[in-house]
Amino acid sequence: MPNSPSDTPRPAGAPRRIKVQRRGPLLVEGPVEVELEDGTTVSSDRFRVALCTCRRSRRYPWCDTSHRARSSGAGDGPAAKE
Repeated sequence: MPNSPSDTPRPAGAPRRIKVQRRGPLLVEGPVEVELEDGTTVSSDRFRVALCTCRRSRRYPWCDTSHRARSSGAGDGPAAKE
């Protein structure tokens, strides 16, 4: 299951894994703390979070899949590149 925590916990000091998706959010192993442009900090204690990279999310910096509404158009095929 994609949102299941792994059976083995991440060892202390181990690097945090971030998965980059071509036209989607950054998937970050949690828990995370994110510092926004204005200096405020938001945090999540989930084991994996999706960070918005398109800034269309109403819950920014967390991805709410708002990017899907714009990217599912008819001209959005293999020839259409962003």
